[in-house]
Amino acid sequence: MNHNSSPSESQGSVHLHIFELSAVPTTSLDTKSSTTSSAADASSSLSSARAPEKQLTLFALRLAVLEKTASGIGTLGFIWATVVLLGGFAITLDKTDFWFITIILLIEGTRIFSRSHELELQHQATWSITEAGISTFRAIKTAFSSSRTAKHHTARQLRTDWGEKRPPTRTWMSSEVPLLSYGKWMFISTNVSRVLHWLQLASAVSCVVLSMIKLVHRDFGDMEKDNSDKRNRESALIIFYSLSLSEALLFLLEKAYWEWKLTFYSLLEIVNKECELGDSDLISIRRFFYDAYSKCINGSVFDGLKMDMVSFAMELLSSNSPDENLIGARILRRFATSSQFSQDTLQKIGTSLPVVERLVEMLNWKDEEEEEIRYSAAEILSELASKKHNSLRIAGIAGALESISCLLHRSRGHGRVSDQISEKKKRGQGHSRPWSFNNVGLEILKKLARDHDICGKIGNTKGLLPKIIDFAHADESLLRGPSSETVTVKLSMQVLKMLASTAGAAGRQLRREISEIVLTIGYIRDVLRYGDRHPELQILGIEILTSLAIEEDATERIGATGGVVKELFRIFFNDGIPEEQQHVRAAAGEALAMLALESDSTCRGILKLGLNEQLVTAVEAPLLRVNAARILRNLFAFSGDDCFHHLKGLTAAAPTILEAIMREEGKLLEVMIGAASCMFKFMDHQESRSMFKRVGIRETDLPNRLFLILSKYQQPCIKVPSMRRYTIELAIWLMREEKESVRAFRGLGMARELESVTETTSELESFNIFSGTVGLCRHKVTMLALVDAAMKLLEG
Repeated sequence: MNHNSSPSESQGSVHLHIFELSAVPTTSLDTKSSTTSSAADASSSLSSARAPEKQLTLFALRLAVLEKTASGIGTLGFIWATVVLLGGFAITLDKTDFWFITIILLIEGTRIFSRSHELELQHQATWSITEAGISTFRAIKTAFSSSRTAKHHTARQLRTDWGEKRPPTRTWMSSEVPLLSYGKWMFISTNVSRVLHWLQLASAVSCVVLSMIKLVHRDFGDMEKDNSDKRNRESALIIFYSLSLSEALLFLLEKAYWEWKLTFYSLLEIVNKECELGDSDLISIRRFFYDAYSKCINGSVFDGLKMDMVSFAMELLSSNSPDENLIGARILRRFATSSQFSQDTLQKIGTSLPVVERLVEMLNWKDEEEEEIRYSAAEILSELASKKHNSLRIAGIAGALESISCLLHRSRGHGRVSDQISEKKKRGQGHSRPWSFNNVGLEILKKLARDHDICGKIGNTKGLLPKIIDFAHADESLLRGPSSETVTVKLSMQVLKMLASTAGAAGRQLRREISEIVLTIGYIRDVLRYGDRHPELQILGIEILTSLAIEEDATERIGATGGVVKELFRIFFNDGIPEEQQHVRAAAGEALAMLALESDSTCRGILKLGLNEQLVTAVEAPLLRVNAARILRNLFAFSGDDCFHHLKGLTAAAPTILEAIMREEGKLLEVMIGAASCMFKFMDHQESRSMFKRVGIRETDLPNRLFLILSKYQQPCIKVPSMRRYTIELAIWLMREEKESVRAFRGLGMARELESVTETTSELESFNIFSGTVGLCRHKVTMLALVDAAMKLLEG
């Protein structure tokens, strides 16, 4: 038996559902322009909601405009003072003007110097070295080369933001570096940054005061109009003091704007909240802002506007610095799992193959300090794999499935499956932070397995299939517990179900390999036996068995595993199952019918269970009768000749089946005719007459019914593909059993209907089961052979 199937809505023959990835609905924004102000406001609001970081890039632009304007005016003032005043009027300047100019130039020079390093030192003072912007970090690295030894301390510092107490390290925190051997408190870079900050403010205020004094009093010394050397001195001084005043005021305005937006308005906190990053990720927002501001200052003022959080995080992810990787991974994980930002984020990541490759590479990292990076990369890939084209891109990366396999690690404790591979205790605290690598790894595989080609790759990945199966193990204590403790088991079984239902040669190979792993069927048996509180697990286990039974060898292994068939019947006959869980009983019946198909050993095992009475009763139950009829047909069709005594007891269901044939339609009619065509052969003439009498129909009524069925189905029907085959089989039995039936068929014109069947028969009627549109498990007797047998009986 080599058949690949799944039960579809049609239930006359067993069909296999093959997973198809449905189109993912996407939403689009209305691009039509609107002239109303309300529409413009709505568009602005939507844009802000979708990209909150735009507030920061706009703020950085405005600051840069003020900064560059002040710097431009300061440069002009410096040139004016050195070239025009000190160069042209140095001898004729009044003493106070000379010293005022000199002091202002010294103050401005000091402020410009401190301003050029303030951003870097402020980063150093407030956070660690890599919490500054990328460009700033490179500048700092040049200025303080000794800080290169701090490779991993910042990753620990970042984790401190999550509530961990940072332990002492063997390397310097950059914000604690003493710049001189003595006076350490004064020369810690944290304090130097503060000194420079206040020095700038003092310098700017001094410039304002000195410039205002001169501009108000206009005391520029003795101005003799006939002295040509002093003729333009007053105008030159007024211009210089005005430039100095303008620069200082612009700088103070910039500082005030900075403080108001960041300190009083809390812009960073607002954007952080809108980005859904959480309080612990405020450092990511700070870093993004300083990078945008640095770009606006160092290049065009518009350079910062080109930045967005996703591209920023992707750049950090590609860095060689572990702490930069951590920040980037955190941002992408938050955005990828956010309902508000996930679509744009995943689209950007998915179109960048280097980033996807980097994420896959991170799955292999083993350093404890990189644990969160690894977990974040796994979650991002899990979200990315939700789209089919992304799944293909991930699976196409060399070593991707091996990397995903590295996430799976079975930890056993007290007979339970641990859903967490790693529980890191927070240093100095009694709390723990678990990273559920197993679950996210299985989730990735589940999404990848929607593509049948990828299923084949999963099966070919060394050691991956046994790992997946290992997580399907759940002992009695776990299965009798709450559903929250069986998440990993459920994910494992979902992946196995998708692998087992794969079509084609890859599917056959997978089913063979799954069934050959000796623990697989035993694990499923435990779920069936102890999992009554978890019907979702039971139905997954049942569906896996149904798919595995497509292969003959797998069917034999399932039948030979003690208790599997018995547990399936227990579920099938269990009337105590709640109404909302009745689908589990139907699935169990379908699995039993599949296991009994063309399997003499399984049929013998079923008969030995002594369930004849229950099977006869099940034919009358509305929920069970379809699958009960399938089981009966397979038992009568494929049991050995020495099972006659056991099968004889099942003929008690014949009256119920005959009555259904006379009254029902559709799928139920098909399976009942199929059961009757095999069962009635085990009844003698007296028993068949008694059956007709008990049902209350004449012996000629059945030929009429079968003729009408063939007349109705002039063409093979996808919903009931075996209807005409089973009808002809039953007609052959009837003509062999009753000569009057032959005359009845002749009078009805059965020969014409049989000729019509010959002209319209197709491969659809040649198989017991189907995998999608592919027929499997071919009937041993062809349709043409059946028609010929029936025609001979009519003619004889």
